Formats: sequence, C-alpha cells, structure tokens
Amino acid sequence: MPTALKILIAGGFGVGKTTMVGSVSEVPPLETEERITEVSRGIDDLSGVEGKYATTVAMDFGRITVSPELVLYLFGTPGQDRFWFMWDDLALGALGAVVLADTRRLDASFASVDFFEERNIPFAVGVNCFDGRRECTSRQVREALALEPTTPVILCDVRDRASSKAVLLALLEAAKAQASARLVPMAGF
Repeated sequence: MPTALKILIAGGFGVGKTTMVGSVSEVPPLETEERITEVSRGIDDLSGVEGKYATTVAMDFGRITVSPELVLYLFGTPGQDRFWFMWDDLALGALGAVVLADTRRLDASFASVDFFEERNIPFAVGVNCFDGRRECTSRQVREALALEPTTPVILCDVRDRASSKAVLLALLEAAKAQASARLVPMAGF
C-alpha cells in the first residue's frame, strides 16, 4: 500500500490553482467552481484577471501517483479573502504546500507565504508563467517575497502536467530537507 500525503495548492485569486490540480491529477478533479457574478465584482479584485468567469468557492481535489510507494492528494484552496477561513481546516495534516504566484500581481502571494511561514508548513513557490512569459527570474521572485534560501522557487506553466509535477517534486524535496533538519541533534546534547 503506498504512502499517501496531503499537499495544498494555494495562492491568490486567479493564479492557476484549479488549473494546476486539473493538469496534474490522474483522476478527474473535483472542482467547486462557481460563476463570478456582478455581486462579487465590488468584493473580488479582478485586476489582471478581467476575463476570469468562475472561481473556487470551497476547494479543488486531485490525486497523483508519484511512485508505487507515494501518492499525493492535492487540495486547492480558494483564493479570495472571504474564503480564507477554510485554510486552517484544509491545512490540517498537510505535509506542505505549493504557493502559486503571478508576477503581474506578486503582492497577491504575500498572504499565502505568511500563512505557511507562520505555521511552519514547508512550501515551494511555483511562479506561473502565463502564456509562456517569464517576466521575472526565480531570484527576483525570491527577493520580492523575502523567502528563505531553502524555499524552492520554480518557474512553471501550470497547464503543463510535467511542469506542475516538477513543482510538486521540489516541494517534496524541501519538506524532506526540513524534516531531516529537525531530526539532527544539536551539538553537545
């Protein structure tokens, strides 16, 4: 029986969380997408995502088998502020998270980064290069988000399965390194 691990896919509104879960999942993903209505136009900031017509209102779910010994269960979080109350529940039992970032709206990533740092949950940043545009380097994103040197920053295209999988593998390596660092005994003890 393979080991099953829970991974969150998080980030701001419209960064590609649902798309990432869908592109990498080996099962038809569960999506809780609802149409954006006129009522939400004054509540949700559609800057940079004006063409967005639907949004996640609870979570997305998918599964990927990384190896015969390891299965990842992916939980995509909702991106709007008004749904963040669900994040603590979704984070329970998670090994780690992917924070998706959009360089056109990098400030939308700050809350997600803060959430995982405050809870000491390992995470990797996936910089979603919309339409193949790589407007920033990993180093520039790392500096802008004030990330620790051990936090992976991967340029990706979440529409592409291999690219999304590379971000997940980077997260697994970071979580493994963080767990190993916790187990290393301190000198003199």
